[in-house]
Amino acid sequence: MGSISGSKKLKRQMAPQFWGITRKDKRFVITTRPGAHKKHHSIPTAVFLRDMLKIVTSLREAKASIYSGKVRIDGVVRKSLHHAIGLMDVVELENVSDIYRLVPTEGRLLKPIKIDESEKSKKLAVVTGKTTIGKGRTQIGFHDGRSIISDTQVSVGDACLISVPSQEIIQVIKLEAGCQGLVTRGINAGQTGRIESIEEGTFILPKRVVVALGERKIEIPADIIMPIGKGEPVIQLK
Repeated sequence: MGSISGSKKLKRQMAPQFWGITRKDKRFVITTRPGAHKKHHSIPTAVFLRDMLKIVTSLREAKASIYSGKVRIDGVVRKSLHHAIGLMDVVELENVSDIYRLVPTEGRLLKPIKIDESEKSKKLAVVTGKTTIGKGRTQIGFHDGRSIISDTQVSVGDACLISVPSQEIIQVIKLEAGCQGLVTRGINAGQTGRIESIEEGTFILPKRVVVALGERKIEIPADIIMPIGKGEPVIQLK
């Protein structure tokens, strides 16, 4: 009989590079379980503590910290070693003054940056879907797996500044020409630039965005760009 929700481990050679794990250690490493973020776009909580932050030295120490409720992700205590931490997630650790946000930077898919205390209750989330439910209300789905029932007017591809853990929408940043965008994946991950134009998708090509990165312009799929503000980013990204 197969295990529920798939395997709890992954061969080290198959793990994403941004995890920062050694490749010639034990054969397997724990992996993420199905949840908020995609498997290869996130990092397990235990690996985050041990290999990315290096605040614990072993999986045993990571277990002790996580099981005792010392890790908060987006303001909620998470007690699973396999909980997926992904794009824009805010991580707090008990008895540690630093607060971290995971963002793409320098071509890496995810990297923790230290943020101010005032930033820990704010998070950017990209709208990935909308559904009309009973009584004409709209349920909005976001890239991190959360969903909110709201009358706020948004479109797929827009970003919402959300307060966590209350999940209230503070501001909507439209995916439109003139807005600043953050590239979230690919060789340009972590770079920000001005969105020049948006090309609607066709039967063959997906929706695309033309972004000015310094002196050059690139055309990328719309699903790997996150609008972050008209001028300066609405949250700390560096």
